[in-house]
Amino acid sequence: MTSRQEKAIETKKRILRTALDLFSEKGFDRVSVDEIVRESGTSKGAFYGHFTSKYDIFLEKFKEIDQFYRDFQKSLSDSLPSEEKIRKLAIAQMEYLRDELGRDGIRSLYAYALTPSVDNSLSDTERPLYAILEQLVSEGQEKGELTSSVSSGRLALLLSRSMRGTLYDWAIFDGDFDLAGEIDGWLELLFRGIRN
Repeated sequence: MTSRQEKAIETKKRILRTALDLFSEKGFDRVSVDEIVRESGTSKGAFYGHFTSKYDIFLEKFKEIDQFYRDFQKSLSDSLPSEEKIRKLAIAQMEYLRDELGRDGIRSLYAYALTPSVDNSLSDTERPLYAILEQLVSEGQEKGELTSSVSSGRLALLLSRSMRGTLYDWAIFDGDFDLAGEIDGWLELLFRGIRN
């Protein structure tokens, strides 16, 4: 890697860190690109060389969760029932997003995802979350823990919708409930219906 490429990567990281700090401090809607540029000591050209808008900052941060999912899956004991693995993953996701993006970040992410003609990674079923959920459901079906009357792909999609819905409600209800407890309670109800 050339020194110019290294500098570009460092500039992007500095913009990202500065923007996330400002979003956390002031709220996403109260931070402008001009302020991000000023506080990061960069230029608008540098900002737009790395991001198309301030929403891209959240997408960049949100993509880090894909690695989190992969790492978390590796930490799960093979001896756990698939239901328990799914619940642990969902709870860990809630805690990660609560701590890393916060309520304002989640709101902004959903608002961006609803914008026409944007790259909506939230609904990308090729992302690790879907693949991991489908693998865990399939494992549960093979072991006779979960019903096989519904495909593993369909159940994984329903589980991911439950997780997104919980995050969405938490964001619009101003975080007035415990994310981890809420998803755990909801999954308990869901699993009652899909246990074998």
